[in-house]
Amino acid sequence: MNKGIIELHDLLKEGKITSEELVKESLKKSHEVEEEYNAFVTICDDAKPSEITDSLVSGIPFGVKDNYSTKDVLSTGSSNTLKNYVPFFTATVVQKLLDAGAIMAGKTALDEFGMGGTGTTCHTGPVLNPWDKKRMCAGSSAGSAGAVASGVYPFALGSDTGDSIRKPAAFCGIVGYKPTYGMLSRYGLFPFASSLDHCGVLTRSVEDAAIVTDIMKGIDEQDMTSWDSSNIHLRESLTGNIKGKKLFYIKEICDLKNYPNASEELQEHLNNFYKTLDLLKEEGAEVEEVSIDQNLLNAIASVYVVISCAEATSNMSNLTGIIFGPRSDKKNVFEMMKDHRTKGFSPLIKRRFVIGSYVLQKENQERYFKNACRVRRLIVDKMKSLFKEYDALILPVSSGPAKKFNEDKDVIDASTNVLEEHLQIGNFGGFPSITIPNGFVSGLPVGINITGNCYEDESVLNIAYTLESKMPYKGQIAKEVK
Repeated sequence: MNKGIIELHDLLKEGKITSEELVKESLKKSHEVEEEYNAFVTICDDAKPSEITDSLVSGIPFGVKDNYSTKDVLSTGSSNTLKNYVPFFTATVVQKLLDAGAIMAGKTALDEFGMGGTGTTCHTGPVLNPWDKKRMCAGSSAGSAGAVASGVYPFALGSDTGDSIRKPAAFCGIVGYKPTYGMLSRYGLFPFASSLDHCGVLTRSVEDAAIVTDIMKGIDEQDMTSWDSSNIHLRESLTGNIKGKKLFYIKEICDLKNYPNASEELQEHLNNFYKTLDLLKEEGAEVEEVSIDQNLLNAIASVYVVISCAEATSNMSNLTGIIFGPRSDKKNVFEMMKDHRTKGFSPLIKRRFVIGSYVLQKENQERYFKNACRVRRLIVDKMKSLFKEYDALILPVSSGPAKKFNEDKDVIDASTNVLEEHLQIGNFGGFPSITIPNGFVSGLPVGINITGNCYEDESVLNIAYTLESKMPYKGQIAKEVK
């Protein structure tokens, strides 16, 4: 399954391959990838081929992150609290793909309820990076990224609350796209932090991301935050012409002088980044350096933690073990809830709930939660003021390739903290944001991210498409580093 959607569709229409063959190949590859990299919660071995129509995804298998509700198919959120949960309805974006003839071949593993950036807190165990088993995929859409990168199918659904589509995409050498907030209905997506949550897609090309999103987008009466995007045509917008576009990057994030202890990997990654800026200039785009108050940048991670944990604490208060999930045998409801949540949640989730409960306490709200909301607004306002002058922000995704499992995940390198966390800006403002491959560091893939103003998805994807065409990484399949 190392081909893109258009090529597969043409082969299916011409009768050179069949949907049944694609399904069998995808399921076979799924089991191989599961054995090697632990990317799945459920492999849909009963998946059936579909009729080939004019729909570009008809007859083609795809993956679904396991925090999307899928009728009659196990949907766990990668949590022991829902390890046996089988929903009675299907998420809107999944149903749109099924109605278009795509075939769900698997539910992919994630950090528990999407709350993590490592792919190590899935209730089925850590997801291994298909480029190097000693390294993470990042998270939380680890399983979807690993499956697409391994060639299980050409696309899979993810969700993105802080960087959960875009960073795994970078570390797995593929494309990760989070549209403008509300372009894709969140109905049926297990809520983590409702003001930050985005549905999205992982693919091996920008065009495939546009094709899939064109099918999924649209207003949904079940989601009050969705909006009418019928005048947006993502695939048609991919012209490859970006002459006259203006982009900016943030000096404080990209200047090597700000990293006195810069590793060789960081130096190489930033060198790749500046070479990519030259490609944009060759295509007629302008690229400028912009300086932003370091205090504002330093606040990004803290603002994210406070708001996301607060919203998660509220959203997941229904996970009591009473309504659904494994029920405790304790004598009263209070003991049952305590037992369910104590045994069911991982330590990471419990810590986040403690933070969320603390910042929402009446005596703490003003100092923590409301202040975080104010700083979020300052950050968004700053970005919106820049988007009045520039078409997009472009930045390296992280400080280098995927981290090793044996590295201490709880130790934050203060000097690279903003470089690791800046993608959260896209969630603060609901901005469209896409990551594409940008070469290799230490033999492992790294990515570059492009973020634009709300509703400017066509422009953002076209810039990414143009850059992708200038680099040799489109459609690449992971090759494990020995």
